[in-house]
Amino acid sequence: MASGAETTSSGLNVPRLIVGLGNPGETYRDTRHNIGFMVLDEIARRLPAAFHEEKRWTGLVAKFSGGHLLKPLTFMNDSGRSVQSVAHFYKSSPEQTLVVYDDVDLPLGRLRFRTSGSAAGHNGIRSLISSLGTDSFPRLKVGIAPVDGRPAGERMVGHVLGKFRAEEQPALQAVIQRAADAVLSAVEHGLEAAMNVFNRQPQS
Repeated sequence: MASGAETTSSGLNVPRLIVGLGNPGETYRDTRHNIGFMVLDEIARRLPAAFHEEKRWTGLVAKFSGGHLLKPLTFMNDSGRSVQSVAHFYKSSPEQTLVVYDDVDLPLGRLRFRTSGSAAGHNGIRSLISSLGTDSFPRLKVGIAPVDGRPAGERMVGHVLGKFRAEEQPALQAVIQRAADAVLSAVEHGLEAAMNVFNRQPQS
């Protein structure tokens, strides 16, 4: 696996810190807002890597040969505090910190890499931008939108904090696997190469 200090030929850094966003506790387990946690659990299973709670950083951290995985145990709107602490300790720049999280503008089953950008209403990303002092960190968005598109008003909260329905499970399991593939590809081959592959719509 590529060393965290290496860069691709394009100059884009290979990610050294992989962050999955979610809310801690049983109440939020398996909710749509926690798909970042689900993806990191799959990555840890594959590597394999074991998560350990680090109270000083309010997070679950796992080490692998290319860097570290992090699941913040703050609530979503305070995720940046945990991410900034871990990134500082392990000397992972924002450009080397890849964040995996839910996106209500993408349909379930779709992925989208971005190298920077606004929070677009996502409280976890808003917290990271504030704590890191920049929006120039890569992210992998995992779609959770219902078939009829982005929910409006109060339906939004119910949707993102709701659990996946039985009929959504096949698409959910497939996108978790594909998202794990995407992250591991970025670690192995660099972000640009992974973006070229995984930003394409999967074949049905």
